[in-house]
Amino acid sequence: MSEKRDYYEVLGVDRNANAEELKTKYRKIAMKHHPDRNPGDKEAEEKFKEAAEAYEVLCNPEKRQMYDQFGHRAFENGGAGQQGGFRDFEDIFSSFGDIFEDFFGFRTGTRGGRTRAQRGADLRYDLTIEFTDAAFGKETELELEKMETCDECRGTGAKPGTAPETCDQCRGTGQFVRTQGFFQVKSVCPKCRGQGKVIKEPCPKCMGRQQVAAKKKVDLKIPAGVDTGSRLRLAGEGEPGVNGGPAGDLYVFLRVKQHDVFERRDNDIVCKVELSFIQASLGDEITVPTLTGEETVKIPQGTQYGDIIKLTNQGIPSLRTGLPGDELVEVVLKTPKNMSKRQEELLREFEKLESEKITSRIKRIFTKSGTSSSKAAK
Repeated sequence: MSEKRDYYEVLGVDRNANAEELKTKYRKIAMKHHPDRNPGDKEAEEKFKEAAEAYEVLCNPEKRQMYDQFGHRAFENGGAGQQGGFRDFEDIFSSFGDIFEDFFGFRTGTRGGRTRAQRGADLRYDLTIEFTDAAFGKETELELEKMETCDECRGTGAKPGTAPETCDQCRGTGQFVRTQGFFQVKSVCPKCRGQGKVIKEPCPKCMGRQQVAAKKKVDLKIPAGVDTGSRLRLAGEGEPGVNGGPAGDLYVFLRVKQHDVFERRDNDIVCKVELSFIQASLGDEITVPTLTGEETVKIPQGTQYGDIIKLTNQGIPSLRTGLPGDELVEVVLKTPKNMSKRQEELLREFEKLESEKITSRIKRIFTKSGTSSSKAAK
């Protein structure tokens, strides 16, 4: 096949196919062109490899996005990621053995024998931080308990001075081979459990498990702008791998405490301030809190309840751009309590003046309206 076919065409799916549809189609094609079902058929072998290459790219969200954007060119000349890249059938079976296992109820065609290296499990850590730490960022230290490679046996599982021995039942392959219909089936060796080796003298510290529980301190840098639900990834800080596989990752999920004064809205912060009727009516200068201290704010004359006074760039930095939001000072009017007799008199006088002003305005409107009507009648 000199020219690569479109991967969606190879699997017979449309470009919006989901992961389950991709898996179902690939499994059907792989079963049809499986090398054990088509011995010596070069065309079937090529179609089997072609389907595996297509599925390897499309089942990976990042590679699929690159392929959708650039096609096969995305992986040419050492481009980001690699497509296909299977050296032989062993690579295919080791990568997608679970698909054949789902179909047959056992793993098939794995030609390599011993259990392959496995990546360690990812870990989750839930961390609660202060509002200001989310705003400005922080470096902190986490202490967690997780599995680590045993330092006594260095991960062999065997007592120091000894080593695992080749399994005498499977002769180190980790599997038994039997023929079932068209297929050559390999089942896991029950004695060594697929390892190909057995430990006759287990390590006294890990009891042959190769790993031990240990406490570890991990440095964490929290960037400015995080919020509740933000997730930080620490590569390689998860559980250790098996059989030489890489360690998993540690994912730190953040929860930000509420602040006594500020409320967050995206990258803006809201601060409510109380003003008296007099301050709102006549205007004033007040001091308001900010994330970095205090700032003097001018209250315009005639300020109303709910009005917003913006303090530019006094909010929280954006995780994406680093640009800060604003502080929004929201006005809340405070009604006086336990007024003196003189205060009541002044307010009633004020109310009277307001009423007279409104009455006068209404009279002018009607007078003007009446004059206009008289001129129109003439």
